[in-house]
Amino acid sequence: MRDSLTKRRVSEDELARLVLRAFGPGAGVSAWRELSGGTYNAAYAVTLGGGRLGGRREVVLKVAPPPDLKLLSHEVDLMRTEVDFYRRAATVGVPVPEVLFAGFERDLIGTDFVFLSLVPGTDLHSLAGGRPPAEFAAVRGQVAGLTARLHSITGSGYGYPLRGSRTWQPTWRGAFGAMVDDLVADAERLAPAKPLPAAPAWIGALMRRHADVLDDVTRPALVHFDLWDGNVFVAPDDTAAPAGWRVTGFIDGERAFYGDPAAELVSLALFREPEPELLSGYSAGGGAPIALTGSVARRLDLYRTYLYLIMAIEGATRGWHDEERVRFETWLAARIDAQLALL
Repeated sequence: MRDSLTKRRVSEDELARLVLRAFGPGAGVSAWRELSGGTYNAAYAVTLGGGRLGGRREVVLKVAPPPDLKLLSHEVDLMRTEVDFYRRAATVGVPVPEVLFAGFERDLIGTDFVFLSLVPGTDLHSLAGGRPPAEFAAVRGQVAGLTARLHSITGSGYGYPLRGSRTWQPTWRGAFGAMVDDLVADAERLAPAKPLPAAPAWIGALMRRHADVLDDVTRPALVHFDLWDGNVFVAPDDTAAPAGWRVTGFIDGERAFYGDPAAELVSLALFREPEPELLSGYSAGGGAPIALTGSVARRLDLYRTYLYLIMAIEGATRGWHDEERVRFETWLAARIDAQLALL
């Protein structure tokens, strides 16, 4: 498990106090363990009994980084975004963890925490390569159909729904422009030791030259923006033909924003072109057909560049400086360079 400076771990005594706050007197912890995976929040599988929950129940505790930690500009109050994402997604039938208790007072451990229901099954990434291609494609089509349902949720503005965020704008051009500006500032602060293929300001200026295509986005859809296979859980289900699997949950919704639904393809098809089953599944789920040409193609180039830049510089805020990280950042710099060539 990759360690990170952002993970605020809890002691057994702190866990007991969080459980008392969330579930009342009588709630007890019979087992708990830290979960592997994830590089931002600390997360624990906790077995509870008593209190407001009644009988025994498996839950997940997530603990946000300390609020005074230096993070990327958009990484402010992300746990609050995550909780809001789950509550909104549930209203349109998208399977997500149930929010059992959200603690944003910061009086117990100095930061935010949330208890969520445990999503059954396994992550889709773990199945990759271990299932017949047709079966896996059918599952991915299912994921795309649920994503279309998620995108039916419309926000009151565009950008990151964070307190005081300057990315919250009345247009997608304005919002994404502010998102890029914030990221350029982050890169200039963090990139001296990073192998970016060009100066951050130059990258930002190049991206802004294509701002006109952003005007084609006229509705602020709720976008997860981290829907890679590791954040999609599935479970065996013989009734879900031809896949044989049922999607049981989208997790880690803290990086959600309101904007272009096409941006979701960047993480749904991370480091590759979107497969036909994604596009057909999205349409079958009620989403407007997506053609990977013209304005959409140029917008996807912008969104890929944006995501790859985040991935390239975030290691500096996590304390990642090992050899593996350097190799990954060097590889990622080549991907960014390829994206810039398309722009």
